Amino acid sequence: MTRSSGPAKHRPPLPVRDGLNPTRLVLPHDPDVVARFPYALDYLLDRFRDDEVRLREKLALGEVVTGRGEPLTPTTPYEPRGFLYLYRDPPAHEDPIPFEPEVLHRDENLLVVDKPHFLATMPRGRWVRETALVRLRVALDLPELSPAHRLDRGTAGVLVLTVRPEVRGAYQEAFARREVRKVYEAVAPLPPSGGRVALGEPVTLRSRIVKRRGVARAEEVPGEPNAESRITLAAVDHARGLGLYRLEPHTGKTHQLRLHMASLGLPILHDPFWPELRASDPDDFDRPLQLLSRSLELTDPLSGRPRCFESRRTLREWTA
Repeated sequence: MTRSSGPAKHRPPLPVRDGLNPTRLVLPHDPDVVARFPYALDYLLDRFRDDEVRLREKLALGEVVTGRGEPLTPTTPYEPRGFLYLYRDPPAHEDPIPFEPEVLHRDENLLVVDKPHFLATMPRGRWVRETALVRLRVALDLPELSPAHRLDRGTAGVLVLTVRPEVRGAYQEAFARREVRKVYEAVAPLPPSGGRVALGEPVTLRSRIVKRRGVARAEEVPGEPNAESRITLAAVDHARGLGLYRLEPHTGKTHQLRLHMASLGLPILHDPFWPELRASDPDDFDRPLQLLSRSLELTDPLSGRPRCFESRRTLREWTA
């Protein structure tokens, strides 16, 4: 499912390298920390004490800089809430993802791709180089490329990225303001007779969804709704007991569509999170989550023209 990636950030003083952004560290303003470290380097060496040799190598190369772009030195003062930038080393090994994003559209402002299942949108956790953003930056020589929104690693389909930092904020804000119409498709079990979902009759779900740090999946909790999805059973395969569902999220909470389908008793096929959370096994490339970002429509915030992008992918479990 898709999520807004938030407002555009200021440009870091170090360039993108090998498709990767530098990491920004914020110096704590806690009085005890400030008292311990008169110099910024002292704090950095304490924080990365297990990687001191590698850190000193980066310092010697001028690859650790302040928010002003000045190389860090032993006498650089510690500035509470100040910024430091450095390149973090990617994992020594990442399991290769044997699928590539397909370019659907490219102009001076936008790159729109058809993201495959299993490929994360951008670096996070154990996935760094094996992500759509890093692959595309390197393959297309677009170091300033940035996602205007995100798709979960398990979700395939239309993904919009901005080419130039100057236009990034306008497109990200269009997603944040819910001015983008998104349509997904999913394969899931047929609903029981007499249930809330019937062929061709949309159902709107509203609930409060939270995603807690360190917890694998989002959950519904009591309270004011902050997530809304429109769900329609579009086609049926009675022989296999499966349906093709059209999903239209009005909001973009983490795991929203997967959770709303599961709450209807219709978990999306091959979902490792619902109805039960499965152990973190290696990816089974023959059983992708049957969720696809089919299309995306918006009024271009720069030109005012309507734009529509549609995935060319199919859900392999839908054969009806």
